Amino acid sequence: MKMTVAAPEVVRTIADLRSKIAEYRLRAGPAAKVGFVPTMGYLHEGHASLIRRSAAENGLTVLSVFVNPLQFGPNEDFERYPRDEKRDYAVAAEAGANLIFMPQVEEMYPRPMQTSISVRGVTERLCGASRPGHFDGVAVVVTKLLNIVAPDRAYFGLKDAQQVAVISRMAEDLNMPVEIVPCPIVRDADGLALSSRNVYLSAEERSQALVLSQALKKVPEWIEDGATAPELTGRIARLIRTKPLADIDYVEVLSYPALEPLAETLPLKQARERILVALAVRFGKTRLIDNVLIG
Repeated sequence: MKMTVAAPEVVRTIADLRSKIAEYRLRAGPAAKVGFVPTMGYLHEGHASLIRRSAAENGLTVLSVFVNPLQFGPNEDFERYPRDEKRDYAVAAEAGANLIFMPQVEEMYPRPMQTSISVRGVTERLCGASRPGHFDGVAVVVTKLLNIVAPDRAYFGLKDAQQVAVISRMAEDLNMPVEIVPCPIVRDADGLALSSRNVYLSAEERSQALVLSQALKKVPEWIEDGATAPELTGRIARLIRTKPLADIDYVEVLSYPALEPLAETLPLKQARERILVALAVRFGKTRLIDNVLIG
């Protein structure tokens, strides 16, 4: 049963959100399906694509907008992370959300957390190595949100492919009754992967940042040419370094979703695993991530 299309309702408290979801499930009966899109807000077309997919596949779509302090490390951008509730509401309404959960930090963390969640293995490379503790914070807030919303499906963008792997493994290991739905990366017309942090970029930084998608676009060709993992990362890094403002954090080629290194001497076109080519690069103070999945 689809919830009547109307302007989405903003909900501020956990108790109120649970009550409204329970009311929908009671009204819709056994056919009730709830979709959930967790975000940190400052919504863009990438988020809207997740909301639209949820709205197409579920009777009720819940969107959360919460900048989670636990996943930011010291000297990261928690305080200056872009926030705009009016913008978020407009994007969510246009895309088809029914309920928008916008809690304050005190609602989600009324007292200091004494419970931690750590997903080993898949968190130890890529952004997990660069941002210690980041994925522990992600795991806690996603677990809390899944427990609050109790959705049938939860939608996550593959721009952060590592996050999708972490959450999928966590849900599987803990027998969470939810389907984790990975969704494709959405890009601007010039190829830059959409991100709330793109707003930080100066005009010149943004122009040079296009090298990320340009490099990733060449990956299938380089793999077909017989490149090994080290050769591929070397080619990508050399191309990125042609841009003077680019400061590479990492360029890695790993199996997906296990995120394990691949044999260094094996041409990647002979690999049996699905391949993730992932990178993180700073332009000025802005750290951008991007990736491509092969296979």
